[in-house]
Amino acid sequence: MLLKDKVVIVSGIGPGLGRSIAIRSAEQGADVVLAARTESRLADVAKEVTALGRRALAVPTDIADPAAAEHLRDATLAEFGRADALVHNALAMPPIKDLSVVDLDAIRTAFDVNVLGALRMTRLFTPALAESGGSVTMINSMVVRFSQRTMGPYKATKAALLAVAQSLATELGPRGIRVNSVAPGHIWGDSLKWYFGYLAKKRGVDAQDIYDETAANTDLRKLPEPDEIADAVVFLCSPMARAITGQCLDVNCGEYHH
Repeated sequence: MLLKDKVVIVSGIGPGLGRSIAIRSAEQGADVVLAARTESRLADVAKEVTALGRRALAVPTDIADPAAAEHLRDATLAEFGRADALVHNALAMPPIKDLSVVDLDAIRTAFDVNVLGALRMTRLFTPALAESGGSVTMINSMVVRFSQRTMGPYKATKAALLAVAQSLATELGPRGIRVNSVAPGHIWGDSLKWYFGYLAKKRGVDAQDIYDETAANTDLRKLPEPDEIADAVVFLCSPMARAITGQCLDVNCGEYHH
């Protein structure tokens, strides 16, 4: 019970990693605040959390909207009176295009969620996290470890998010708040399974062939699943990581070393 009786706020709740973070947190004893723009997803995950014997608060939230983010903070403190861990999983995917041609307004939208939204949420919860000696974990990506055509817009937002996390670790450390990042590799969830199926059909091969080709680039010859990444998040939120801050933990089965 690494998070026994703690309150964990998770943004970007969906069927993949966001859900896994919420469920793994509840399994480790936490009450969970669920935030996302899609209300139906929140309701489904909230039922899973309560089925584990923990409390769930679902708050429809667009973290790029200052008023909505403030409402999330206020609702959390009204319901639980505290905040122990904040996990930024919300994502706005920019176009997969070269930086030299991508629409700048589309990048701006992604920065509003991926970077400024995470910063806004951290600032809003800082007083409560300082009181509890809490932590912030930002979901990054292995895209910051390499350069590839068409991935520049996405890498730009995630590189900025990493810089924000490291700077906040320095700023908030004296107040007892730890700030870390988790950088997943390919996540073997529903979205990637669909994409591999699409590639397989396009190439006239089996989806397992696409998986094997991709996994061959990892040391463990497998792709991390949502729960495996969520476990790393739970660890960083827990007292087990009480001396860890300013770090980015890669969870990619050894595809990239850092």
